[in-house]
Amino acid sequence: MDLFSRSWAALRAAVAGLAGEDFARPSGCAGWLVRDLVCHLVIDAQDVLITLATPEDAEPTRDAVTYWNVVETPTGEDPLDALIVRLAAAYEQPWLLKFHLDDVGSAAGRAAGLADPELRVGTRDGVLTVRDYLGAYVLEWTLHHLDLVAHLPDAAGPPSEGLARSRELLESIAGAAFPRSWPDEDALLVGTGRRAPSAAELGELGELGARLLLALG
Repeated sequence: MDLFSRSWAALRAAVAGLAGEDFARPSGCAGWLVRDLVCHLVIDAQDVLITLATPEDAEPTRDAVTYWNVVETPTGEDPLDALIVRLAAAYEQPWLLKFHLDDVGSAAGRAAGLADPELRVGTRDGVLTVRDYLGAYVLEWTLHHLDLVAHLPDAAGPPSEGLARSRELLESIAGAAFPRSWPDEDALLVGTGRRAPSAAELGELGELGARLLLALG
């Protein structure tokens, strides 16, 4: 629960610190500029609010690992991705997008902090405890924080503890571990297809390469 809050606060702070021209730079998400990614974060925050307000009586069917599905590598051509681009462009001024994320994002953070960790909630045709739902979002926030700063070398990256926990989640999803010598950031970037592995990295992965290069949705 605390790691969700720290990861989310760090990501929102990184967005708040962006200059206006940074919003027109590419992000680490295929086909998205930084402004498109920030617009996606607004929708993520809305999803958190909706899910925390959707209690369920049924037994949990998913946890922080099984919440995630392995999907085809995004190309930026998906209709929902295209909608995000149009929504982001409609803001026109970067400060409006910053304001909306701060407004909705702060509310999502407060709601998460007030929620009962053992409450069951429904989302994505499944049931999770709040603890597992917010735990899954540590991976979401960390990956998108890496996306945000992919072409912004002066921007602060995600917290180290968020990187470490996200690596653990990704390895659990894959059912295999990255080489221990790999930094957490490299494991996440290569493991989710955000960066192509070098020849040396492919050699270290060996037969595990096909299992560890995952796009998540």
